[in-house]
Amino acid sequence: MRQFCFSFAFLLVSGLSFAQKKIISTPNAPVPIAPYSQAVEANGLVFLAGQIGLDPATRQLVAGGFEPETTRTLENIKAILAAAGLTMSDIVNTTIYLKDLTNFQKVNDLYGTYFTGNFPARTTVGVVGLPAGASIEIAVVAVRGTRRK
Repeated sequence: MRQFCFSFAFLLVSGLSFAQKKIISTPNAPVPIAPYSQAVEANGLVFLAGQIGLDPATRQLVAGGFEPETTRTLENIKAILAAAGLTMSDIVNTTIYLKDLTNFQKVNDLYGTYFTGNFPARTTVGVVGLPAGASIEIAVVAVRGTRRK
């Protein structure tokens, strides 16, 4: 039993040594409005914090309504991925939060232009409110080495 416990502890500790996290940030996306990172990488997975349609220069929501806000949100995601050396093709999971689910088709139309086939898994959730009065928030997980054909 002692040998088993030692072996298990060794495997656990050695596995943790590979689980180092790396903070990813860029001035080309909005500075976080709370105590969190734009993205964190661990074991080849890159977890982006939820992005809203803030202009990186002004830190204000872009004007013009839902479509420009959604486009800015996706551009913020692209900028953070670029800082990590990744692209939209590396996204494996997306969670979209919408204040108004009647915008679902608008999201699909805009979202679809940022991918070329092999779409990531996705969940869309209706919510009561979002930070800074946003209408949409998108969080993604990307992985290194997923270049698709």
